[in-house]
Amino acid sequence: MKKFALLLATALTASIATAQDINDALRYSSTELSGSARVRAMSGAFGALGGDVSAISINPAGSAVFVTSEIGLTIGNYSTQNENNFFNTLTSENNDRFDLSQGGFVFVLNNTDTDSDWKKLSFGVNYDLTNNYSNSNFIAGINPNNGIDQYFLAYANGIELSNLDLLQNESIDDLYQYLGEYYGFGAQQAFLGYQSYIIDPLTTDTDNTTYISNAMYSNGVDQEYSLETKGASRKFSFNFGAQYKDFLHLGLNLNSHVIDYKKSTYLSEIGFDPYVNSSQPYSAIQETGFENYLEVYGNGFSFQLGTIIKVGDHLRLGAVYDSPTWYNIDEELTQGVFGVSIDENGDEYNPDVIYPNIVNVYETYRLKTPGKLTGSLAYVFGKQGLLSFDYSRKDYSNIKFKPTNDPDFRSENQVISNTLAVANTYRVGGEYRIEQLSLRAGYRLEESPYKNTALMGDLTGYSFGLGYDFGGTKLDISYDRAEQDNTYQLYSVGLTDRAAVNNVFQNIMLTVNFKL
Repeated sequence: MKKFALLLATALTASIATAQDINDALRYSSTELSGSARVRAMSGAFGALGGDVSAISINPAGSAVFVTSEIGLTIGNYSTQNENNFFNTLTSENNDRFDLSQGGFVFVLNNTDTDSDWKKLSFGVNYDLTNNYSNSNFIAGINPNNGIDQYFLAYANGIELSNLDLLQNESIDDLYQYLGEYYGFGAQQAFLGYQSYIIDPLTTDTDNTTYISNAMYSNGVDQEYSLETKGASRKFSFNFGAQYKDFLHLGLNLNSHVIDYKKSTYLSEIGFDPYVNSSQPYSAIQETGFENYLEVYGNGFSFQLGTIIKVGDHLRLGAVYDSPTWYNIDEELTQGVFGVSIDENGDEYNPDVIYPNIVNVYETYRLKTPGKLTGSLAYVFGKQGLLSFDYSRKDYSNIKFKPTNDPDFRSENQVISNTLAVANTYRVGGEYRIEQLSLRAGYRLEESPYKNTALMGDLTGYSFGLGYDFGGTKLDISYDRAEQDNTYQLYSVGLTDRAAVNNVFQNIMLTVNFKL
């Protein structure tokens, strides 16, 4: 990373990751509605149809449905609206982004041997933006129970004070890096809380392992939490298809996956118990700020096997197996904290600002996402239109952080197994043609991956669009909207309070296809 040269040449390499948790597992295991405007207008119910370049990412047998070779490109606008409720304080945030949603081609080779049962071969390449991570949110409220002091205490208790005190001629950067290399992420968090005076040891003995908070908030603490994420996950599919006789289409995808995810968070706190006089309790801490910036890069592999069966002139059946995706993931983290404290007379000290000039570079870890099974059914009304239905099943409890013999990963995998469940997805779509004009609509329901749906509800969405066939060129446009109730947990330990979040996703896509 380029900023290494601007920071510290000997950047940290730690053996313990940044506390990967169930949120990371779900982020990289979930996909959004993707594909061309035609596919999205029908809510992705395309498993038994094919004949669309982007549909080969849904069912690889779809390439063998093509009569002629074709190329397609999709651009779109992604919009997200977040409505938050954090201890009865309401906030909202809106986000918009343009991006390349899809692009690819299918090349068809018809068999000139009329005696052969194999009618054609097809080859294709398709790119899909499977997850758009660009988002920003602002959560605010008066927390009656927990401040960031509880986060630092959760990590500090059990760590000897001698590990957190600076030695003579030792800098903040030196000790922060040393703790990460030899004691891990948790020790670094304890160090930040201690050096910023947010927490203190119970005693000054060097072997002390118990810590107390310097923050008091008998009427609650006023918290503002800003979140900004950027990046995307993308899938590149390399497709092979074949048609056997007039009824059977087979396909295989070899998929390459790329993750680019950046997350910046900042928590500020005020409203601590003020100084009135020396005889009344007051908070030694009067203001805090805690900043984290995470960068994640990953690459992975998966494959898909699919078939489309033509039953008579009108009925189509489809089946797809999506393998797990096997990821290798790298993470880099920078962070800092400050605390403003007062003395026994109520006078403010200079702020304790602890921003280590270190980039934490963590060892590569592996993630295995769950596989998926999809069954599809479509009925084609000749040239007048069609109806299509897809059903998918995905068991999120099968997510695994690896190596599984790592104690932290073993513990988190158990949490995943106990917390997540099978999620079913139902998609239905239709298309009606009026000469060269096509009208489309769709509906989808994606069940929550959580056993406790209060943590994340089902996602429901609808879509519609239209297309026009100019002969050698087709132009499609679509609009899709989805809504989901969610909860957002500020931190994994200590300050674990959740904001209730209502997410609304709205997307407009434009696709151009050319016959070759």
